[in-house]
Amino acid sequence: MIDKINIRVYACVVKDKKVLTLFEEYAGEALMKFPGGGLEYGEGVLECLHREFEEELNVKVEIVEHFYTQEDFLVSRFRENEQLLTIYYIVNIINEEDFLILDPCIEKTEWIDIHQAHNPFPLPIDKIVFDKLKEKFL
Repeated sequence: MIDKINIRVYACVVKDKKVLTLFEEYAGEALMKFPGGGLEYGEGVLECLHREFEEELNVKVEIVEHFYTQEDFLVSRFRENEQLLTIYYIVNIINEEDFLILDPCIEKTEWIDIHQAHNPFPLPIDKIVFDKLKEKFL
């Protein structure tokens, strides 16, 4: 039975037709994902994005535009009682020289080429977003 909702806010940082991705382990599973995370109580979605970038990567971001909001019902891959709602923005990193992985869960970051034919993202909504990035930036 679904009795919780988890709102996730993510960012697409695109530079030179590449998008920033994070590699981390969550619940014993290796994941490649966009930067961002969970909305906290009393926080707006843009505040969430700013906080996540500062906490995880030590940088400030400029919000460029809303990019995509998940349209279909989705149950969390990690908690069967939790519905997910994901929101994505296009952002620019303001102080890239300060970029530093602060979150010990993040193993590495990588700029993924948007040109590639294969969609490398394992999570279903991230797959949709990557395809939409290709439409927008190629």
